[in-house]
Amino acid sequence: MKALVTGGARSGKSGFAERLCMSRASRACYIATAQAYDMEMKERIALHRVQRESAGYDWQTLEEAQALPELLQRLGGDQASQPAPMLLVDCLTLWLSNVLLAAGEDGEAASRAAINELAAAVEQYPGQLVIVTNEVGDGIVPEYPLGRLYRDLSGFMNQRIARLCDEVFLVTGGIPVELKQLEYKL
Repeated sequence: MKALVTGGARSGKSGFAERLCMSRASRACYIATAQAYDMEMKERIALHRVQRESAGYDWQTLEEAQALPELLQRLGGDQASQPAPMLLVDCLTLWLSNVLLAAGEDGEAASRAAINELAAAVEQYPGQLVIVTNEVGDGIVPEYPLGRLYRDLSGFMNQRIARLCDEVFLVTGGIPVELKQLEYKL
């Protein structure tokens, strides 16, 4: 089972994704993609970790800002020795931001290549996978080129990953709606 959880900022998508994992496995690996560049972000990360730990669920937390496809491949590993763990990736849009900014002048090409690598890793991951992303295209058109590029790449990435997932949840106002059940087929 692979699930994508999307929605706007502070929509409740991360909390829903955590509860989804807890309902489907007795333990999971939480892959955090955020980087703490300032004190406010450090505090947010620490608060999220405390909230997860206080839920009484067996989370293993890994931090990976850029090499997410490689991490998914490694965790999928050799199924002969033990099954792949349930994974929660939070979140893809932060990961994409990290990749885009690290690429510099070659940002678009490098980001598209990284998205393709991520899609391949998601498709090949043998275990349960829950992925959180932001729906950034619902806002205003950014006024600067990097913002527009990020919005466009985010939309491209979200569409690629959604096609690979068995379930796609939109969370708004804390209410999750499963979209693939509602999908109109042409």
